Amino acid sequence: MTTTVLRTADELPARARAGRRAVVMTMGALHEGHATLIRTARELAGREGEVVVTVFVNPLQFGAGEDLDRYPRTLDADVKLAEQSGADVVFAPWVDEVYPGGEPQVRITAGPMGERLEGAARPGHFDGMLTVVAKLLHLTRPDLALYGQKDAQQLALIRRMVRDLNFGVEIVAVPTVREADGLALSSRNRYLSAEERRTALALSKALFAGRDRHAAQEALRARAREVPATRARAEALSAIGESRAAADAHAMAKAAPGGPAAVRAAARLVLDEALRMKPPLELDYLALVDPSDFTDIPDDFTGEAVLAVAARVGTTRLIDNIPLTFGAAS
Repeated sequence: MTTTVLRTADELPARARAGRRAVVMTMGALHEGHATLIRTARELAGREGEVVVTVFVNPLQFGAGEDLDRYPRTLDADVKLAEQSGADVVFAPWVDEVYPGGEPQVRITAGPMGERLEGAARPGHFDGMLTVVAKLLHLTRPDLALYGQKDAQQLALIRRMVRDLNFGVEIVAVPTVREADGLALSSRNRYLSAEERRTALALSKALFAGRDRHAAQEALRARAREVPATRARAEALSAIGESRAAADAHAMAKAAPGGPAAVRAAARLVLDEALRMKPPLELDYLALVDPSDFTDIPDDFTGEAVLAVAARVGTTRLIDNIPLTFGAAS
């Protein structure tokens, strides 16, 4: 299969297609994370469908002093990877094709969710992101659009925009792809020196530490539910040496229902160690949030949550996150 490269908005509507169109939006510098998105799009669109990969470095989502000018532009390599992954079309418009009158006067506003975490660190970023996503959804007119979970807040805002503004498109989330050492794949990883990369691994290690603490607590809570705290049962357990385990499980379940504070503490311990590395990690935030609005979750929270981190290593800013599920209190 040969992938077609299109540069103008008029070329996409002219393409005949029998099945569903799936779009994967990128800023180029494609890597295995993007390849996973494209392969998933191919599976969902089917043989009769069409997969469109957009490649556009959106100036609206870069703030003052950010890396717009040095952001990698590798279109030839991007087309090759897209083709190998199953894309039918690479839509790579020029800036004046997307914004023919210059920067748009009317834009999508991300609202309160867009002012938290990444939005607080990068004012205006999410307004620019949502504006270009809205434009590209109109230009490509897909049936479904795929986004990586690594950009969890971006994904949440796109879902909210699609729901609130009645976009007729299905949003599909694809799990984060990681390198062998755990670092989340990102186009910005290429900026890291060997020493900086060692420090950057603290992001994923912190998330994994929080995940492991969460898993241990959930296991204790499950154990507590299985072992009724009755005197008769405790006496029976004592006969086989399990009373202490039962007591510990109940104590943990009572003291830390869900354990968000302990999850944060486990992750923070790893990050604190990285602050003393050479070069040091410069932490922007560590947060455990409700993915519906990206507000911090309370200690009695149940349901889906996101443990998210952002930091700088040298001149490179990196983000990462993992999803967690907090079970119902017993």
